[in-house]
Amino acid sequence: MGSRTTTTRRLAVAAAAALVLSLGVTACGSDGGKSSAGATTPAASAGSAAAGGTASAGSVPKATGDITVFAAASLKETFTELGKKFEAANPGAKVTFNFGGSSSLATSINSGAPADVFAAASPATMKTVTDAGGASGTPATFVKNTLTIAVPKGNPKHITGLKDLTASGVKVALCAKEVPCGAAALTALQAAGVNLTPVTLEQDVKGALTKVELGEVDASLVYQTDVKADAGKIDGVDFPEAAKAVNDYPIATLAKAPNKDGAAAFVAYVQSPEAKQVLTAAGFQAP
Repeated sequence: MGSRTTTTRRLAVAAAAALVLSLGVTACGSDGGKSSAGATTPAASAGSAAAGGTASAGSVPKATGDITVFAAASLKETFTELGKKFEAANPGAKVTFNFGGSSSLATSINSGAPADVFAAASPATMKTVTDAGGASGTPATFVKNTLTIAVPKGNPKHITGLKDLTASGVKVALCAKEVPCGAAALTALQAAGVNLTPVTLEQDVKGALTKVELGEVDASLVYQTDVKADAGKIDGVDFPEAAKAVNDYPIATLAKAPNKDGAAAFVAYVQSPEAKQVLTAAGFQAP
């Protein structure tokens, strides 16, 4: 009887041990499944992130290939610098600029000239391109610019404001009225009540500035950025009416851009914090 009871107890203990062992194995298998699921979830999450990253990367144009930028003459110094920085950050890209009067650049674009980006010195000139369906998307204003009076070093004619430009013997150069700097000059002159007859009308702001540099005129109305860029040769005289003739500068990718992705990348770069530092240091104002 005692032997039978002992045997029964041993069998019960063995069965219990087997049951515990079985449960332990199951539990371990269950934990392993959780671990595996845990590992799978991050992997799946990483896969999703990778997929999202790929989609995101696909939506952001890559800066490769040739990018042709038509830009207002007043952007020459800053855009040349930005172009070099952009190329350094995007080794596969090459930026080529065509600087000139915004109105003539707009005409060229509307006539089919191959270009990827247009940066104008006024919304009016950009509008001629957008009205013709030449822009892709809505142009973005990235800087503003203000007029000043450019005079030879030392200001030999002692010009202090717009009214002094009408004095006897003072020769003045202006931009043509079709050009943004010319339209802004007319607005400023009207605000000051000044009726001025220039000795020459130039097709871009650099042309008006050069007349002063060469001593062919005593003054010209140009942008503050132009005077700052050429401070070694000329001086600038600020005048209050300039506040009524501030020009917005819009930039846009072009509808027929040969390199649409490169164009979009450059436009985005021009609006980046790094580019804004270069532009503001040159005298441009934030939009």
